[in-house]
Amino acid sequence: MHKTVFSFIISCGLFISWGYMSKAYSQTNKADLPPPYATPSVNNFSKVTGWPKDKTPVAPAGFEVTKFADGFHNPRWIYVAPNGDIFVSEAGTRRPNKVEIDKHGTAKTESQNFGSANRIVMFRDSGKNGKYESRYIYKRGLDQPFGMLVLGNNFYIANTSGLMKYPYNPSDTILSGNGEKIVDLPADGYNNHWTRNIITNPQKNKIYISVGSASNNAEHGMEVERRRANILEVNPDGSGEQIYAAGLRNPVPMDWEPVTGNLWTAVNERDELGDDLVPDYATHVQRGGFYGWPYAYFGANEDPRMKGQRPDLVAKTIIPDVPLGSHTASLGLVFYRGNQFPAKYRNGMFVGQHGSWNRSVLSGYKVLFVPFKDGKPAGQPEDFLTGFVIDAEQGKVHGRPVCVAETPDGSLLVSDDAAKVIWKVSVKQ
Repeated sequence: MHKTVFSFIISCGLFISWGYMSKAYSQTNKADLPPPYATPSVNNFSKVTGWPKDKTPVAPAGFEVTKFADGFHNPRWIYVAPNGDIFVSEAGTRRPNKVEIDKHGTAKTESQNFGSANRIVMFRDSGKNGKYESRYIYKRGLDQPFGMLVLGNNFYIANTSGLMKYPYNPSDTILSGNGEKIVDLPADGYNNHWTRNIITNPQKNKIYISVGSASNNAEHGMEVERRRANILEVNPDGSGEQIYAAGLRNPVPMDWEPVTGNLWTAVNERDELGDDLVPDYATHVQRGGFYGWPYAYFGANEDPRMKGQRPDLVAKTIIPDVPLGSHTASLGLVFYRGNQFPAKYRNGMFVGQHGSWNRSVLSGYKVLFVPFKDGKPAGQPEDFLTGFVIDAEQGKVHGRPVCVAETPDGSLLVSDDAAKVIWKVSVKQ
């Protein structure tokens, strides 16, 4: 087997950071990825114990970590509205018992819900003093809600099965009515990738929807992957749908880099090729770009399970910017725009890593910080919030971080869905 060499393509403006992998990337942009199946594919699911009363995650010196709120049921995503209200979507995975493909190529499943709360909770700082003392059930009866967005006089909710639009009044503490489904989204198939995130652009005339794949690596055929493994772009009324970028196996978080204005995402890459394949990554997203799934990974490295099927797509696969480690489940991403944290964090990127299951030694289970300069990654990803792992050898963890969001005062919120808590990270006073 050979060592894969990535070339640096200046015309595409691509940049590969220093390595955050078991085998480091050099500044000459040569990657020493292991060959597929260099190690066996393993199931190594962590055991979540929760947090003792006297323990919190650990941040660098000069920061303090406190509990923002608890008592949730799978707090997955956090959205901070323009008026400062904080919304949390509570939803869980429906695991299919059975997958069947009909004559039209559509995957039909029998699923179990496992108690998904299917609701959104709102927190309000009524006194405008940074203390979110008011808590409300904002909306119930949703279909695995995830991303949320206020745009004009409308509140958008990204259910797994579609993008919903509701009339919005910023003073209300409950979202009334049934809403209107303005985009129908595919929700069948192997659906651990049920999350649908949404953001708008700075001009506020488009909505971007992240839709993960219906499979690990197209094992049910590409027919069931229509409109999946993509970032979709639509108008605020749901019309004009286009595929903004494709070949992104599970692109959950999205944010705009503050200096260049580029759209960024973090992607959960494929499983079952070994401990150190394939690296999850963060990358700026090119309009019309193709990022490899399911035919290639991390540039023109052909997936052996798809050998010879689409050499044209293998050749056009874009090399992502920042490798984040294999099987880390990097689900959260936000650029820090505040002034509370020290200057080194300004315009840098925080990444929430939910943690591995397909690796012999646990990876992820932390929040990373990636420094940026002039709109580009400028150093190694570094640990920012740790302490989630109790005993890696026994697979014991306190919790699993997901979303990272910035509050109006420049603190960070981190959702820990497995431990049912949201943490707040602030500078010590």
